Amino acid sequence: MHLTFLGTGTSHGIPVIGCNCDVCTSDNPKNKRTRASVWIETDHTSILIDTATEFRLQAVREGINKIDLVLLTHSHADHIHGMDDLRPLSKDKPIPVYGNFFTIKDIKKRFSYITGDSQLGGGKPRLIFTELSETDTIKIENGTTEIKPLPVKHGSLDVFGYRIGTLAYITDCNFIPDKTMEDLKGLDTLIIDALRFKPHPTHFCVEEALEIIEKTKCRRGFLTHMCHNLDHEKLEKMLPDHVKPSFDSLKIDF
Repeated sequence: MHLTFLGTGTSHGIPVIGCNCDVCTSDNPKNKRTRASVWIETDHTSILIDTATEFRLQAVREGINKIDLVLLTHSHADHIHGMDDLRPLSKDKPIPVYGNFFTIKDIKKRFSYITGDSQLGGGKPRLIFTELSETDTIKIENGTTEIKPLPVKHGSLDVFGYRIGTLAYITDCNFIPDKTMEDLKGLDTLIIDALRFKPHPTHFCVEEALEIIEKTKCRRGFLTHMCHNLDHEKLEKMLPDHVKPSFDSLKIDF
């Protein structure tokens, strides 16, 4: 299986509008972060986690020409506002879109034209919204691979991370319940929210993310959803050898 980091930034994106800090004005392309999302390719299935604000730009950049299913972590703007750009990828076949109860309810309200009786002029994506419970799983690859939702907390908001095989993706999170920690056992790769160095009320900071990586005993960890307080090269030098800051277009196998 292959994973591409489409975006690794926080809700503002990097550079932040109007900001002249060292990271926002950096020439290092690894400090240019679009909104957080990943694309996973298995032998037969193309999976998108979140439709980030820059999804069209991300998809063109990476040459995405097929999406078989979309997994949503939650319905904050930076994770869903690229949803309309699924239009060209759903013109031949509707794409199932999965999320928890709160996410799907909010999506149907905010993108009511997709499911409502609206005119087709200009086109609209053909999407099938499906609610996942905490105990549901999605079978892919002829039933040989399982996608498991990972309930976590983003402040007071109930959001999902996802586990696919030996990889887990958890973004926008500041608390992982014991049951979800159990579901992270036997993990090879963990991708996790690490907003900044300073603690935050709804996101893990770098230190907290490293603690979770160590608790899971995974072989390697990648930090994502990083704001402009984190310079890629400086952060990389500070991290243990088995943990790396992610960057847009980074590709990994698992």
